[in-house]
Amino acid sequence: MNPRILIVDDEVTIRASLAESLAADGYEVDPAESGEEALAKCHAGTYDLVVTDLRLPGVSGLDILQALRNQGNATPVIMMTAYGDVDTAVSAMRLGAYDFIRKPFKLSEIRRQVRAALRATPDRRDVVPEVEEEAAPAARPADLEGRYMRMIRACPGLTRVARMLEKIGSSRSGNDTSILIQGDSGAGKEIIARAVHEVSRGSSDRFMEINCAAVPETLLESELFGYEKGAFTDAKARKEGLFELAGEGTIFLDEIGEMGILLQSRLLRVLENRRFRRVGGKDDLEVRARIVAATNLKLDEAIESGAFRNDLYYRLQVVEVEVPPLRERPEDLEVLINNFLREFNAQMGLQTDPVAEGLLNTLQRYPWPGNVRELKNVLKRIMILEEPPVLEPGHFPPHIIEGRNPRSSSRQADFGQATGLMPLSEVERLQILYTLEQTENNKSKAARILGISRQTLREKLRQYEERAAADRDKSLEAEG
Repeated sequence: MNPRILIVDDEVTIRASLAESLAADGYEVDPAESGEEALAKCHAGTYDLVVTDLRLPGVSGLDILQALRNQGNATPVIMMTAYGDVDTAVSAMRLGAYDFIRKPFKLSEIRRQVRAALRATPDRRDVVPEVEEEAAPAARPADLEGRYMRMIRACPGLTRVARMLEKIGSSRSGNDTSILIQGDSGAGKEIIARAVHEVSRGSSDRFMEINCAAVPETLLESELFGYEKGAFTDAKARKEGLFELAGEGTIFLDEIGEMGILLQSRLLRVLENRRFRRVGGKDDLEVRARIVAATNLKLDEAIESGAFRNDLYYRLQVVEVEVPPLRERPEDLEVLINNFLREFNAQMGLQTDPVAEGLLNTLQRYPWPGNVRELKNVLKRIMILEEPPVLEPGHFPPHIIEGRNPRSSSRQADFGQATGLMPLSEVERLQILYTLEQTENNKSKAARILGISRQTLREKLRQYEERAAADRDKSLEAEG
């Protein structure tokens, strides 16, 4: 006997199309136009699966699920829900719903979910009709995709990243799956993190981000976990940390490689147990958010030097996303530029046209050492100062139009001169300054590359500043 499916929806077109499609697959389908009718049919007969709309007049889909579970009826239930009801659909998952699907959907999507739900029922697995499997759709419906996911999908150089995000979005593993995003500084790791949030089931909840390199470790612990009143001198009242405030959303830990080793240990326990305590607290609280971490450091090197925990690295990189630098994907420039132009037009009330092909070809020859961040900042400066109706080569700095990196060429030229007859201390100074430029003044990263401590680097920079100040004083005295 083929599986029996109850379809519940107050919209006749959806009810009829689902019934027709599933009947064509060989299922016995019974439609119901209200929650009351659905409960009456469940009381009178047995079904192998219930597919119900979440919002129904009177008895809702959530009420149907609750009533079935109260009666000890374990029939799997798939919820159909509008985009804005995702948080309620997640609540339904906690009550025992098998899964939910967002409207509008393709019939092929719900047919796959129906087959998966029935095959997950041990005593009905063998009677699921054999139907031709369809390839998963290449994209979610455009109106269900957020801004960042649409941007990534439109970038030819991020095709592999987009596919990974699709799999993350369709995975049933939920927020337990942590994600590690790696790539050069400014390559767009935050954009990827926000896209992960958009495709996650907690997308209706908060996206909370913190830069681990910009916050002292003692303060970072309080920001992440919160604290109880009286936990330390200035703790005048209880404070909720990011792990609480994010709810079922996303916590984005940027520059995770800069986190101190002691706090790494605590984060590891949180990832393993999905529980934490506020600073000074006694009660365990549940972590419901997805953890997304990002770094521009090579964590394998940090592990070897003892600066990063090996076990935390493997716990973070359940899914690892590598973001290529912009210089390796110049074909993405058109998408990125036009996206930023739309953003700035809306913010500033301008009407700048999309980038012209001739200018685009010119911009693609520039290596963009600052990656997507540099591109966005250059465009923002142009929009603020010029308010152009159309972008022209004259709006851009000469080095961009000429396709050269001024920082690299000037420092490399200085360093080349220093390899001649010059004091070793001057060679060292130029090397330190060059490394700082290449790391965008990230002192922790520069110190690791140079093989010195941050304290030593700071001391060297202080000496250079004092020397420069002394040279200026001598120059002023000579002029006087």
